[in-house]
This record gives sequence, structure tokens and C-alpha cells, in this order.
Amino acid sequence: MNRTHITYWTALGGYFGLLVLLIAWIGWISPPQGLPISIALFFMTVPLLFPLRGLLYGRPYTFAWASFLALFYFIHGVVEAYSTPEDRYLALLEIVFSVAFYTGSMLYARFRGRELKSAD
Repeated sequence: MNRTHITYWTALGGYFGLLVLLIAWIGWISPPQGLPISIALFFMTVPLLFPLRGLLYGRPYTFAWASFLALFYFIHGVVEAYSTPEDRYLALLEIVFSVAFYTGSMLYARFRGRELKSAD
């Protein structure tokens, strides 16, 4: 397996890990207080659905801009880890998944872009 495949699967692992974690966190493990669960799920998971098709098709441009989306989840994880001690383990998981998504996406966009450029 070459480095393009490794970064592809790292990015997808981080992406789907974030998606599943956020649904479980907001939906079952620790629902938000004072806010309907549906609204919290909508605002936390819908942004992750925008790049889904491009990620599954392996489009480097989608990986490049989706990596910036991962930064939002990284910031959210850091804030939650600092401010909510009872959910710290979930926030740390969010940080790990967002870093995997970011790193895998950026490296995949770089490696796949070079492959496509050299194929021309």
C-alpha cells in the first residue's frame, strides 16, 4: 500500500470517526442541556456531510478544503476538553479524529495532486 492510500484511509477514518462520535455524543452519551438534541445534531453533523461525496470519490480538491472543516472540530474538542471535565474523554477523541482527518486530508491532497500532475 502506498502513501496515497494510507493518507486516504487515515482521512476517511478520522472523518467517519468524527461523524459517529458526534452523533453518539450529542444523541445518547451526553445530550446538551437547554438545547434540543435535533438542533445540536444538525449544527454539528451537517457540515460534515458536505464533503462526503468528494471524499468517497477521492477528489483531491475536496480533501484540501475539507481539511479546513476539520479545524473547526479540533477547536470544539479543545474547548470542550478544557471547559467540561465530565466529557473530557469524548473531547479528546474528537481531537484525535479531527487531527487524523486534517492530516490525512492535507497529505492525500498533496500526494494525489502530484500523482495526477505527473500523469499528464
